[in-house]
Amino acid sequence: MSPTERRSVSVVWDGLLFESNNAHRKLILFVKKMLFLAIALAAFASVLRPPSVQSQEQTTSSTIRLRVLSYNIHHGRGTDGKIDLDRLANVIRSVDPDLVAVQEVDQNTHRNGMVKQVEILAARTGLHGKFAKQIDYDGGEYGQAVLSKYPIKSLEVHWLPGDPIRERRIVGVAEIQPHETPLRFATTHLHHARADLREKQATELNRLLANGNAPVIVAGDFNAKPASIAMQTLQTKWRIATSDTMLTFPARLPNRQLDYVAMYPANSWRIVESEVLNEPVASDHRPLLVEIELETHSEPIPE
Repeated sequence: MSPTERRSVSVVWDGLLFESNNAHRKLILFVKKMLFLAIALAAFASVLRPPSVQSQEQTTSSTIRLRVLSYNIHHGRGTDGKIDLDRLANVIRSVDPDLVAVQEVDQNTHRNGMVKQVEILAARTGLHGKFAKQIDYDGGEYGQAVLSKYPIKSLEVHWLPGDPIRERRIVGVAEIQPHETPLRFATTHLHHARADLREKQATELNRLLANGNAPVIVAGDFNAKPASIAMQTLQTKWRIATSDTMLTFPARLPNRQLDYVAMYPANSWRIVESEVLNEPVASDHRPLLVEIELETHSEPIPE
C-alpha cells in the first residue's frame, strides 16, 4: 500500500472512530435525559396523589366530635309536680345530642302508670335506648339509661360500693361505635348522702373504666361539688368537661354543681363547649350539655 493509500485509510478509520464516539456520547446523553425525566415524573405523581392515598403510607389521625348530655330526670316529675315525658323528650331533642346519660328512670312503676320510660324517651327523641336496672321499685324497676344516636351494641351494669340496706348504686356501661371508633359510654349516679361512699365509688369507677387506651365517657349525677375528694379522685384519671363550676341543682335556682361529664384518657380529649341548659321546670336538675372532641389514631394501611 502506498503512503497515499495509507493516509486515506487512516482518515477513513479516524472518521469512523469519530462517528462512533459521537454516537456513544449521544446515547449517554439520551439515557441521562430519560432517567431525569422518569425521576421528575415520579416526583410529580407523588405530589398529585390524593391525600387518601398518601395517608396509606403513614399512621392516620382524625377527630370525632360528640355532643353529650347528662340529665337526671327525677323519674319524669318536674318542679311543677307534673310527670311529663314529652316535655323531657323536647328538652333532649332541642340540643341534638349524640349521647345522653339519664338518671332516675322508672320502668313499669305504679307511680308512672306502668310505662317503660326508656322506650318512650327513645321513641320520642329518635335515639337508641337501653335501661340499666338499679333496684326493684314500686311494682317495677328503677335505675338509669343510655340514649344514643349510634346503635348500642351492649350494656353492662356494675355495682359500686355502697350500703346494702340503702339504695344500691351502679354504673351502666354501653358499647357503641361512633364513626367506626369503639367507645364506652357510661351513666352513673353516686351516693347522695355519704361522702365516704362517693369517694369509694369514684375509686371504683377509676378501676373499672380508666384503664388501657380505649376511649371512655362517664356522665351523670355525681352528687359531689367540684372541690370534693370524690371529684379529685376522678381527676387523677379523667378529664372533667367543665373546667369552671356550672350550677345544675336545684333546677329552679341552682346553687351547686352535681352533674358532670368526664373523659378518659384525659389527654385524648378536647373540650369544645359546655353549658347548663336554661330548663327550670322539666326536672329537679338542669341538664348539662358538653361538646367534646376525641383525636383518634389508626395503624398504617398497606398498599
